[in-house]
Amino acid sequence: MTRDRQRAAARAGKRIAAAIVAACAAIMIADYAVARVRFPRDAERVAALQSQTQTDASFAPTLAAEQDRITRVRRARKVRSGALSVLLVAASSAFLASAKWLAALDGPRPAVAIIPLANLRARSVPPSAVAETHSAAAPTIPEIDLTLVDRIVEKEGRSKEAAIPILQAIQAHYRYLPDEALKRVCELTDVTPAQIAGTSSFYARFRRSPVGEHVIRVCHGTACHVSGARQITEELRRQLRIPDGADTDPERMFTLDEVACLGCCSLAPVLMVDDHTAGRLTPASASAALNIVHRTQPA
Repeated sequence: MTRDRQRAAARAGKRIAAAIVAACAAIMIADYAVARVRFPRDAERVAALQSQTQTDASFAPTLAAEQDRITRVRRARKVRSGALSVLLVAASSAFLASAKWLAALDGPRPAVAIIPLANLRARSVPPSAVAETHSAAAPTIPEIDLTLVDRIVEKEGRSKEAAIPILQAIQAHYRYLPDEALKRVCELTDVTPAQIAGTSSFYARFRRSPVGEHVIRVCHGTACHVSGARQITEELRRQLRIPDGADTDPERMFTLDEVACLGCCSLAPVLMVDDHTAGRLTPASASAALNIVHRTQPA
């Protein structure tokens, strides 16, 4: 294949990958917007049916059917989101690979040194001094001991089928999945970055960010939602001083997760602090459930 044809192929691959990335992002955004509109309506309908069922038992089958429908819709959305996430990562990787291929075909570009204005005025400053200044200013990233990852791979194997056991073992040690550890897994095994991204995003138990010392799981299933789970979550976020867009407080003492179901619908609304369950909560009493942690800590 001639160089011109290689360039054309690289450009085509880059455009196709970019189109797939844009399409996946658009679908995920649209799916999220539809869910935000549909969620309050479903909650209102379930609440109305529950009220009617209390006075007329004939509405019970309708209520059960509506709850089953909502559950099916949410599960389908979760599966769709997982598939789109995998496709998004794969398309992004293809875009980067095409871009690197195109850059290699175009040849290396000359390096350009960016010198501060003060150094431009001081003509006598050697280039080595500028390089040392930029190196000293660069932030240092703390390293993670990856010897454990090597031992896990030796134990679980190097095939793609070992991806889930390897991720489970890594999270059991670090309590989340560090990027450095995942990169090491890809270097040592047949597991690809796209497979790791898809697996870690599909299973809710896997975390890609550090977790707090204690994990609070607030149920947001149908029964808990209509009973005030959202207000409880917001009150806990306020009391624990968890920033917007985060799930862990700055001291990394508590991590607050929203889960689909805890299997305690009769206690709705319900939450778990580590392995301890508290139910029939209100926003005012939800913070009292955190005392379970302090009472169970060794003196």
